[in-house]
Amino acid sequence: MSLTKEMLRIRRFEEKCAELYTQEKIRGFLHLYIGEEAIAVGVNQALAPTDAIVSTYREHGHALARGIKMGPLMAEMYGKREGCSRGRGGSMHVFDAATRFYGGNAIVGGGLPIAVGLALADKMHNRANVTVCFFGEGAVAEGEFHESMNLAALWQLPVLFVCENNLYAMGTALAISESETDIHRKAESYRTASTAVDGMDVVAVESATRGALETIRKGGGPAFLECRTYRFRAHSMFDAQLYRPKAEVEAWKKRCPIERLERWAVEAGILHESDLASVDAEVAREVQDAVAFAEAGSWEPVADLLRDVQTPGIVP
Repeated sequence: MSLTKEMLRIRRFEEKCAELYTQEKIRGFLHLYIGEEAIAVGVNQALAPTDAIVSTYREHGHALARGIKMGPLMAEMYGKREGCSRGRGGSMHVFDAATRFYGGNAIVGGGLPIAVGLALADKMHNRANVTVCFFGEGAVAEGEFHESMNLAALWQLPVLFVCENNLYAMGTALAISESETDIHRKAESYRTASTAVDGMDVVAVESATRGALETIRKGGGPAFLECRTYRFRAHSMFDAQLYRPKAEVEAWKKRCPIERLERWAVEAGILHESDLASVDAEVAREVQDAVAFAEAGSWEPVADLLRDVQTPGIVP
């Protein structure tokens, strides 16, 4: 039940965000995670509270699955002061120190060296934490990917690299941009334990994550998961997505991770249709409350605009 609910929270939150974006309640860029919920939920189910997460600009799902409350997250989408990043981060820069959620990064591949740095700090201080780094398959073409993989393997750092391979780096298909489309093979070249998993299956993702974390926590160095998935929506709200056939999109929607788990649970007699309806209603109320929280939030005073912009002691 918890797996279904967590994925549904992400789906309904983002559907509401898309609606609010068209109403200009949310401004700037908006990249939705719809279709990929099984990865965020599956990975987070296996983490300890002291582990760290570094994410991408498609991070709302990671943030919710990590435990950031929906109200502050929605307020952040609005740019309100009550947001988890005080309204300064917006959709692409969600941050929450309490849950060790270190972004939300707008730069493709930008989170990889941050994750390596966090893991290095934990190792140097003998802290038994793991840093999880989410990134898309488009990031593997960036130099940061190779530099980060190399150092993590060389220094045997406690990092779990999670590649969310949704087949398209913005509008560029993986098959016409990479000579090696089995992304996990790239990690193997750095002598890193690596595997591919069905990213539309939350149970498979959780199981693979637990296995990888066990190896890392025993001092086995970094590990790599390639989660094969698909985003049901466009790259961003500005994307006409003319680069992929509609039939392909519809075929992947039939593998929806939420419907897949719900169907299995009902057929196995674990859940009933009434249980699913109850969860749906509960999540709908949570989204409604989050919107109300954001609407009631406040804008940062103009006088505070330079606050936290520079390191203390540096005078402009």
